[in-house]
Amino acid sequence: MRFDLLAGTGAVPLAPVMRAPVVLVFDSGLGGLTVLAEVRRTRPDARIVYAADDAAFPYGDLAEPALVARVVAVMERLIAAHAPDLVVIACNTATTLVLPALRARFAIPFVGTVPAIKPAAAATRSGHVSVLATPGTVRRDYTRELIDTYAGSCRVTLVGATRLAGFAEAELAGLPVADDLLRQEIAPCFVGAGAARTDVVVLGCTHYPLLLRRFERLSPWPVTWIDPAPAIARRMAALLGPAPHAAGETGSVTALFTGGERITPALRAALAARGMDKLAIEAMPLARQ
Repeated sequence: MRFDLLAGTGAVPLAPVMRAPVVLVFDSGLGGLTVLAEVRRTRPDARIVYAADDAAFPYGDLAEPALVARVVAVMERLIAAHAPDLVVIACNTATTLVLPALRARFAIPFVGTVPAIKPAAAATRSGHVSVLATPGTVRRDYTRELIDTYAGSCRVTLVGATRLAGFAEAELAGLPVADDLLRQEIAPCFVGAGAARTDVVVLGCTHYPLLLRRFERLSPWPVTWIDPAPAIARRMAALLGPAPHAAGETGSVTALFTGGERITPALRAALAARGMDKLAIEAMPLARQ
C-alpha cells in the first residue's frame, strides 16, 4: 500500500508557458526514475531532461561542503545547457542539504524531496512509524525537525540503510541482489509486537520505490509504504500551470549521465522502457577532496 507526500517548494506558480515546458529531473543516480514516471504521467507534454550525477554517486559519501559545491556546479552546467522552466530535485540528500543554495543561486523554481514525516504521522494507527533513508538523511537536523514538528506523539524509528541505493541501481542494471540482503536492510524498520508495531514506513530515498515490490514481499507483516513521487509531480504541475497543448501530445525524454561507467545493456533497456529516447554522457568527473 502506498501513501503520497505533499511536497512544498516555497515557490510561486510560473507565468503561463505557451509551449511545452522543459523540466529537469535531477538525482545522484537512478532513484529519480521513480519521480520521472510520475512527472511524465502528470505532464506528458513536457520535454524532460533526466540528469544523473552518477560520477559522484553515492552523495552520502561526500562531506557536506563538497556536496553543496558539487551539486551547484553540476546545476550551473545543466541549466546553462538546457534552460529548464523548472527543476525537480529527486533526491532527499540533495534537497535537505543543497536546496537553499540552489534557490539562492538560480531564479527558476525548484521542487524538492523531503522525508514524508507529516503524512506518515497522519497515516499511522499504531503510532509506530519508521523512516527508511540513507545515513545522510537520517542524521540531518532537518529530518529531526520534521519529526519534532509533525510526529511528536509517534514512536519514530530512523533506519539509515547503507546499501539500498546501490542495490536499487544494481536491480536496474540487471544485477539484482539476493532476497536475504534486502531483508537485512529493511528488517530494522519493523519493531514492536501485536497492535503496537510499525504500520507505516517512509521511503526516505527516491531509489527505494524501485525495490518496493520486493520490500512488500519480504516484509514480516503488511505496512503502508509512503512514496513521495506522486505528490512531487502534483507540486510540479501546480507550479507549471495547465498545459496549453492539445490532449495526447507527448514530450521527449533525454537521459544524461555525468559518469556513465555503470550503464549496462540491461540498464539501457530499462531506460528505453521508460521512454528515454536519447541518452548522453556529459562527463563531469568528481574532484575528490
